Amino acid sequence: MDHHRLSEMCKTKKNKSLISLSTTQYSFHLSKPPEFSPENMANTSKFQSQVEIKQQCCPTALRFSTELTADELINEERVPFPFFRPLSQKRANTWIISLFVILHLGAFIATMIVNDCWENSHGDCALKSLRRFSFQPLLENPLLGPSASALDEIGALRETLLTNNHQLWRIFTSPWLHAGLFHLIINLSAIIFVGLHLEQEFGPSRIGVIYILSAFTGSLVASLFVQDRPSVCSSGALVGLLGTMLSGLIRNWKYYTNKFAGLVATMTILMTSLVLGLIPYVNNFANFGGFMSGFLLGFVLLFRPQQEKQTQNKGGLFDFDAKHIVKCRNTFDKPVQRGAALVIFVFLLAGIIMAVLHDININKYCSWCHYFDCIPSKWWSCTDEAFHCEMVNSEHLTLSCSNTGRFRVLPFNNISEARFQDMCNLICS
Repeated sequence: MDHHRLSEMCKTKKNKSLISLSTTQYSFHLSKPPEFSPENMANTSKFQSQVEIKQQCCPTALRFSTELTADELINEERVPFPFFRPLSQKRANTWIISLFVILHLGAFIATMIVNDCWENSHGDCALKSLRRFSFQPLLENPLLGPSASALDEIGALRETLLTNNHQLWRIFTSPWLHAGLFHLIINLSAIIFVGLHLEQEFGPSRIGVIYILSAFTGSLVASLFVQDRPSVCSSGALVGLLGTMLSGLIRNWKYYTNKFAGLVATMTILMTSLVLGLIPYVNNFANFGGFMSGFLLGFVLLFRPQQEKQTQNKGGLFDFDAKHIVKCRNTFDKPVQRGAALVIFVFLLAGIIMAVLHDININKYCSWCHYFDCIPSKWWSCTDEAFHCEMVNSEHLTLSCSNTGRFRVLPFNNISEARFQDMCNLICS
């Protein structure tokens, strides 16, 4: 075989590889011609070049979607559930969740400054070594936090302040407040765990919108069930993120691995938040409103999970980026589902806003609904009854409850009006 024929043979193989659009590589090996010696002089004219073509498959080669079955395509695109992916391997940053955490911490510090247990309660505090930042006794606040009057002053929800005094600004301040140190630690730990994974999966803009709208909706729903005792709504945003996680899991069920473990983790955090909402000062109806908002917005704003690695095909006439195609599909998939969820959310939000503006309180029509917000216990009281006390001012201050006849002698004789009402509620309840 002469060299001209060998060249034609190589060109034919190359053309066939281009036509088939295969991402394969070929190596050509030209065998070494026999050495010139007396034994093979007679066979010199019959010398033949041997070509060995070895097809080597690239391990990271990309097949066209038309060559894959539907199940194979889904399997190739499956990704672990967000809870089970290391944060260090993700693309996006986490600035929006970090900002929310800082705002919550700042609001709690401001609340404790206003509370000033060391001064207002004359040292009758828990963790006295913290002085101004010490907490009210557990008998007064089981979550180790500020007094009821401090929560009222800083912006918590209360029926008389919200409906009678029309202080609607409390709807926007209560989602940033926490009832105590235990509430703060549990809530922020869950926000960091859930929020960081969601933000790195779907981006800060989407998660930021869901967080704010869930917090606002939760506070609005809480206003419809508010009682005449202070309550905070910071858990509504967290439960909104959990609702978003659940809707994302339902929406992308076939694309996730570890989905049952993810569902258990989501429901565990959700149940913890709901149980915490049964303690005084934490509004559980904000959790219900936040969950409804997050669940619907998850169907509106989330998309199919993105693959982590850049995948390209350069094995033929076509050169395309498969990740770009996935992004386009993620942005515009399921428009009917998105539209339906958006319409439902808008109508629900509009209805809740109108009810709040008309001072509707559902507790007047539902005598048992308050048990979803607070369950009475020997460690705390859930009543919102207005108590009255008499004060006898001598060497020591004596407070006597007019409703029950119980009294308490305090080791000081000067007290502010706000603290007087706090102590009266504590003695009478």
